[in-house]
Amino acid sequence: MIGPAELSLLALTATERAEAIDLCRRIIATHSKSFALASRVLPAWCRDQAAVVYAWCRRADDAVDLAPPSEQPQALARLRLELRSIYDGAPQDDIVLAAFQQVVERNAIPFEYPDELLAGMEMDVIGYEYGSMEDLLLYCYRVASTVGLMMSHVMGVTHDGALRFAAHMGMAMQLTNICRDVAEDWELGRLYIPDSVLAACGIGDLRRALGSSFPDHARVPITDAVARLLREADDYYRSGDRGLMALSWRCALGVRAARKVYAAIGTELARRDYDPLRGRVFVSTWKKLGLLAGSAWDALRELPARLLRRMRSGGETRIPERSVSFPDDVQIR
Repeated sequence: MIGPAELSLLALTATERAEAIDLCRRIIATHSKSFALASRVLPAWCRDQAAVVYAWCRRADDAVDLAPPSEQPQALARLRLELRSIYDGAPQDDIVLAAFQQVVERNAIPFEYPDELLAGMEMDVIGYEYGSMEDLLLYCYRVASTVGLMMSHVMGVTHDGALRFAAHMGMAMQLTNICRDVAEDWELGRLYIPDSVLAACGIGDLRRALGSSFPDHARVPITDAVARLLREADDYYRSGDRGLMALSWRCALGVRAARKVYAAIGTELARRDYDPLRGRVFVSTWKKLGLLAGSAWDALRELPARLLRRMRSGGETRIPERSVSFPDDVQIR
């Protein structure tokens, strides 16, 4: 962790900080309209820092994904060196890295979280083959739960037990992403649905067909596999919901809005009989606005419970004092 002596290295001028925040906001607006919408309801002090965390994650993802396959291992190695330099307190030339360095220090974000995110990217680089559900949940934890855990440090929680639920929310969202993107990932030579699930659906040999057109014999069974993963996602969404009361009211509203938008993707897939090959599922802007309004209504209804909890135990949010890891701290079963 960066110590007080190095804080001078991290200082951005007001102009540089404004430039960094503006860039981070544009990154989130370009790459994730769902998170951009949800972030608008966050308090200002949290919104800007959340944008910085998202921008660093996006920057890392693009550095690997946009590199030619032969250069992806080197891109990943550079990211790891960058991350270590951030936590060592070294000056950063890139304003996104400098802003992320400030957020890391201010919120005591453990090194393990962004490092695990890079480990998840490595699973893509090496073409990891998912044999079991635990393999897939590890991937979901690395590429999505870690983001939620970093955000928990930015937002603050009333108790560290909420970290488990933050991890579950990330896993649920990533499982939803995987179900939505089956066709797109297939074109990239990737298949995230684990062999154990494929075998249970009668297509245990599907992975061997990667690199060719999606086989006709798998078009019906793949819908069963998607339905199974979405049921798994629902379990993690329900568990993730238990952590919302540990956030401040407005932070919980933002997380709940993002959760509802992602869950709506699964609902739309269900309307399509769980067929991921019928074109990419998306949630319209009007639908998102309706979900945001529903999130606000849910948040208003829980205000009495929040006030009661605050009277009984204070209910002040703080930076978490411990970290969690996969699988012991986060798996449901």
